[in-house]
Amino acid sequence: MPVSASSRGIVLERLSKLKTRQELIEQNKKFPMLHEDASKFLGSVEVVATGYYAGVESTGKRPGHPEYGITYSGVKVRQGVLSTIAADPKIFPLGTILYIPGYGYGIVADTGSAIKGKKIDLYYETKAQIYKEWGKRTVHVFIVKQGNGKVSEQTLKMWDEVLSVVSDPSLAALGL
Repeated sequence: MPVSASSRGIVLERLSKLKTRQELIEQNKKFPMLHEDASKFLGSVEVVATGYYAGVESTGKRPGHPEYGITYSGVKVRQGVLSTIAADPKIFPLGTILYIPGYGYGIVADTGSAIKGKKIDLYYETKAQIYKEWGKRTVHVFIVKQGNGKVSEQTLKMWDEVLSVVSDPSLAALGL
């Protein structure tokens, strides 16, 4: 669902009040395990979550390969306010936005040969970061927005702006 011009204006106004991007990322990771009003989400699913990075161990590609750091959907991998994640598209279609407690927001932009059923892979910049910050966990993820099977760089930028300013990760406050 597209964001209206008035909602975008509200979002950009709130965005200008943020201290730093890193502070926001850390705040998003600390979201409580159970939201006060979980009914605002489209649902929650228990998944096994692991981590991946752009390196050869995770993707089979080395720096210099033309598809290094490019997801199944064609967008570049990223970790930030809205990070790229891999999932089984039969469970979470491409474009689905999840809130993952302890990680933050993720958009399904990738798939993986070992990512079948209720498993997700969270993108990290380095292998060391995966082991230090995540490892392997069973978590309840919250479905913020159901995907439509597509992801673009423009979509990522728009949702990154929206999620940078909302304190309610269900997006109900913006009517999205």
